[in-house]
Amino acid sequence: MILYPNCKINLGLRVVRKRADGYHDLETIFVPVYGLHDILEVQPISGPSLEGREKVLFKQEGIAVDCSEEDNLIIKCYRLMAARYPQIGSVSIRFMKIIPFGAGLGGGSSDAAHIAIALNELYQLGLTRDQLAAEVLPLGADCPFFVYNTPCYAEGIGDRLSPIDLNLNGIRIVLIKPDEGVSTKEAYSGIQIMDNGQRTMDKNVSADFIAQNNKLFFNDFEASVFPKHPVIADIKKHLMDAGAFYASMSGSGSTVFGLFKNDPEGCTNAQLALLKQQFASMVLLDDTFGEWKS
Repeated sequence: MILYPNCKINLGLRVVRKRADGYHDLETIFVPVYGLHDILEVQPISGPSLEGREKVLFKQEGIAVDCSEEDNLIIKCYRLMAARYPQIGSVSIRFMKIIPFGAGLGGGSSDAAHIAIALNELYQLGLTRDQLAAEVLPLGADCPFFVYNTPCYAEGIGDRLSPIDLNLNGIRIVLIKPDEGVSTKEAYSGIQIMDNGQRTMDKNVSADFIAQNNKLFFNDFEASVFPKHPVIADIKKHLMDAGAFYASMSGSGSTVFGLFKNDPEGCTNAQLALLKQQFASMVLLDDTFGEWKS
């Protein structure tokens, strides 16, 4: 079985309060970006040396991940699922890492969610999406989102999800990631928390609504991250200058994305060509949204 774990972007991200357990409650809209994805090949394996125990034959290619094999969320998810469901046997996993890590795109969480999806199908576990989402939640707050993989309004630590009807069909997205990264710890250390307990984002959004109200969809992390990482702020400015109706850092960074409407006069294409030339080594994706997968 071959799967394509995709990344996500955040349309706005508000950090609402710090919780007693040290985590933070937030509000955001998760949007899947299918065009940028890793590649996972998962196959059951058997043999005399594998019987009676769970074993993973794991091979990784592409971008090097800065953790041990056992700390990889793919392997953690397999171990978690195999411990709960004895019918899961040994597997061979071939992994091509394409989504940068530490980029605010949720690549590792997507990989974990897709391994759970694969095991559910390969071993006929019969788990619903809601059940799969509950299984992967211990691995990361945004792992459940990638089980549903359609636009969702997220609350809590990002785990309380409400599917939304968001149409971005035909909207162009450009993803740019500078060489420097932003750790989650660094991003949260400088956050200014809006502790009013009130919802500040609207679930009912559209491309036109975002274009007309883009100041309502700001990312709270930008206020502290941009002064320390001017290149990230510079990328956002250039995306807006190139004609994006909305641009933002995704998650805690450092990737920035811009959303563009089709311009019949071709102005946006000309401006984007210059932008992509300027940031050629940093452009991760230039694609157009299609219909959401069911």
